[in-house]
Amino acid sequence: MKRKFNKTVLFLGLSALVIGMVLVSLALGQVSVPLSATLAVLGHELSIPGFHQAGFTQEQVAVIWQIRLPRVLVGLLVGAALGVSGAVMQGVLSNPLADPGIIGVSSGAAFGAVIAVASGISTAGVFYTPLFALLGALLAVALVLFMAMHQGKIPVMVLLLSGVAVSMLLGALTSGILTFMNEARLREFLFWTVGGLDYRRWEHVYLAAPPILVGITLLCLLARHINILVLGEEEARSVGVPVAVFRFIFLFITTVTTAAAVCVSGTIGFVGLVVPHMMRLLIGPEHRVLLPACALAGGFFLIACDTIGRLVIAPTEVRVGIMTALLGAPYFLYLLRKASNGGILS
Repeated sequence: MKRKFNKTVLFLGLSALVIGMVLVSLALGQVSVPLSATLAVLGHELSIPGFHQAGFTQEQVAVIWQIRLPRVLVGLLVGAALGVSGAVMQGVLSNPLADPGIIGVSSGAAFGAVIAVASGISTAGVFYTPLFALLGALLAVALVLFMAMHQGKIPVMVLLLSGVAVSMLLGALTSGILTFMNEARLREFLFWTVGGLDYRRWEHVYLAAPPILVGITLLCLLARHINILVLGEEEARSVGVPVAVFRFIFLFITTVTTAAAVCVSGTIGFVGLVVPHMMRLLIGPEHRVLLPACALAGGFFLIACDTIGRLVIAPTEVRVGIMTALLGAPYFLYLLRKASNGGILS
């Protein structure tokens, strides 16, 4: 595959895009804030010398610091988590269609969330629905791994089929519970399951940041082993890599990372599938470069979709889970078509 960018240009460009999109997302909305005032609020709240209160109003502080910045940070975290987890899943399982949802993460999270909503526990506090979603995702993946593991090995095909079976089972149970829910709780669950970043608070940032940042760091540090697993089981064993152990480690880390993302944003599809393929087409399959690139690109893609969703038919908001599919699918098809015509894909 051809290399179109070197690493320095790649990461400088992605970092610039992320910073620029963060500022745009903070400044634009139903209440627009001038860029100078946005920077002044950030500088003052972060205690950076040279910024003082004369450059902004208290209303602008509330809009930037209390409403939009937590939303943007959650978007960056969730996008990075989904992008990196998708790249790892596709490499470890040697399946280009793999994403975290294929082993039951999304269906497990939805099942946990619907239990919280149907039982009324979700009304007791902001953390209960995310907590139940996290537990549901972890239990679903534990069930998939239990069904797939045989004599200390995790066959890829059995793992994928187990994931499909568990997802269908949990989907049926979720649908069954929904039929008994009243209209208000049904609307609450639907609001969560479409996926969105609205009403995210600093508590959601604190809840998601530790597991996501630790998970992404570990996956990047272990990227060399993903490169070996991609070569095939026999080749990996020939260089002394215990395939089953590393496959289990990668599935566990990606599950926790994805579950932490899903529990604060709801189920957002397409990011874990499209972003790794976009980056792989642009820079190649080297995971030591691909994973950090997917983290930056995933964060950029999600907050870009969220920003466009807030502005395109304002004041009505299109939720980010819808925007990721509407914007990601055409661009993904364009890249595939261009790569095929140029002989990049083999």
